[in-house]
Amino acid sequence: MPTVNTVRGPVDVDDLGQTLMHEHIFFMATEHLDNYGRGAWWDEEFRVADAVAKLNAVAAKGVRTLVDPTVWGLGRYIPRIQRIAEQVPGLNIIVATGIYAFEELPHQYEHRGPGLLMDIPEPMIDDFVRDLTDGIADTGVRAAFLKCVVEQKGLTPGVERICRAVAQTHVRTGAPITVHTNSFTQSGLIALDLFAKEGVDLTKVVVGHAGDSNDLDYLMRLADTGATLGMDRFGLDVFNPTAQRVATIAALCDRGYADRMVLSHDAACFADYFGGAWDEARGTLAPNWRYDHIHDDVLAALLDSGVTDDQIEQMLVFNPKRYFS
Repeated sequence: MPTVNTVRGPVDVDDLGQTLMHEHIFFMATEHLDNYGRGAWWDEEFRVADAVAKLNAVAAKGVRTLVDPTVWGLGRYIPRIQRIAEQVPGLNIIVATGIYAFEELPHQYEHRGPGLLMDIPEPMIDDFVRDLTDGIADTGVRAAFLKCVVEQKGLTPGVERICRAVAQTHVRTGAPITVHTNSFTQSGLIALDLFAKEGVDLTKVVVGHAGDSNDLDYLMRLADTGATLGMDRFGLDVFNPTAQRVATIAALCDRGYADRMVLSHDAACFADYFGGAWDEARGTLAPNWRYDHIHDDVLAALLDSGVTDDQIEQMLVFNPKRYFS
């Protein structure tokens, strides 16, 4: 039986259970935190304890796995996640490798690569493969999937290079991919076209934030490639209200697409977008943007909209299991 790497080690895919496929524990800029947060708005012990409480609470709702696509650009720091995972024994945490960048790739890769000042094979591929096969830094924790971005501006030179490196890493290792997309510009189509040309198995791709759109034609075009739709921002009503997200999922289920959707919130225990005012800002601007919104509110709404229990299990259990198999 296939296994998937988690923060605490390999887990049989049959044991993943109900899975939230796109959540963060923390997302923040590490340099921001190190230079301006410590001693100001960042209290390490408080934030770790807060995360442990929130994750234990969602595990008590029946969630068994949380998939965290926090990579370089979002403040990935695995030792902190290890501390938290050890205190949440009822929850598997799966982490990623890749780069989160909307336009430019990190300067650390700017002059290294094929045809560049230091003319070598693409170094991002080697870095991503090492995260997947050996472990991230010296933690021993192995990433289980890849993450990249195609945002509003599309395939800028930096974004294209990152996405091709992610695609080529997938081809080399078989690791699945989650790509952040902008549904309003329909950038998911651009991402899938690039991946297909690079030889990616599109059935191993989640189109992140597809659920921001209610355009059924767009969503079906994505799903008809074999890719999975990330209906993954429940609670972020500024992009798409919950009622509309529910109606869109129900319509897609009615059309036979339950096997190509996964559910999540894209939430976090803490983000530094508002400095130390994160809790107050989230509570005011997006009060439902939390790990338990789906189980507390959305599942009942889906059932009321005609989605069946089997279709919900498909989206929460079987589709994530297939993705990681």
